[in-house]
Amino acid sequence: MPASSLEFQVGDTTGWSVPPANVTNFYNNWASNMRFKIGDTIRFKYKKDSVMEVTEKEYKKCNSTHPHFFSNTGNTMFTLEHSGYFYFVSGAAGHCERGQRMIVRVLVQDVINEATSAASAPTLSLPLFALFSFSSFFLFH
Repeated sequence: MPASSLEFQVGDTTGWSVPPANVTNFYNNWASNMRFKIGDTIRFKYKKDSVMEVTEKEYKKCNSTHPHFFSNTGNTMFTLEHSGYFYFVSGAAGHCERGQRMIVRVLVQDVINEATSAASAPTLSLPLFALFSFSSFFLFH
């Protein structure tokens, strides 16, 4: 794992469990607030459960019969090895349907590097607010 890689605890202190009925998007909300990159790891902590990485189709159907990855150790580490989307579901009966599932988006490495280097590199382009103002002028006039 590269030195710049980070480890994320899925669900923070909640861990990997069935969310309350009124917050079934808990894990997707958590994941959408994170900036995952290639080489980062995510840790699933749980009791009497499991975690599976599945296809998008299997995720949408809460179908866990052909996972790409399966673990039921209670403390699972998963390395995000490529950019794009990863789909996770619980392997316990009925848990996925009750919201224990998550989509993780891993950013393309070049986009991350360009964004961080652009912040520190001098540039000859217009300031960002000027670009938005300029483009807004043409969109709304």
